[in-house]
Amino acid sequence: MSQPASETIGSGTGTPERRLVELGITLPAAPKPVAAYVPAVRSGALLFVAGQIPMREGRLLHQGRVGVEVSIEDGIACARQCAINGLAVIREALGSLDSVARVVRLGVFVACDAGFHDQPRIANGASQLMLDVFGEAGRHARAAVGTNDLPLGAPVEIEFTIEAIA
Repeated sequence: MSQPASETIGSGTGTPERRLVELGITLPAAPKPVAAYVPAVRSGALLFVAGQIPMREGRLLHQGRVGVEVSIEDGIACARQCAINGLAVIREALGSLDSVARVVRLGVFVACDAGFHDQPRIANGASQLMLDVFGEAGRHARAAVGTNDLPLGAPVEIEFTIEAIA
């Protein structure tokens, strides 16, 4: 049986919900799908979260390709916002982030030109937030992939695989 992600890491203590408060993060309402899919699907203990783009208050944080129209720093911020949106979907699906046993995997897609090789650096914007919120249970497998274009011109899109407490 899986245990909750409630160990201490860094200066954060307690549960993931408490860590969000300590980090000063207020989750938005879970983003609604823009096409024929659902935001999350649970199969057994696994929760699969559909790709999240960096929307805040109904608008993309940035638009374009990282390393061209979007700076590295803004790309990292976009990845963090994707993670915040993913957390909102996880909370809606499970009722609480305290129901997360561990973050299993992130699939990170970065819109960029050929020759751009900093996809892992961009992905760290999301990976670090998973560690900050879930402690060691936030340490995950990851793919960071470059692509020529993403939905709505987003610079980053992230999908999540989460293990829920049984």
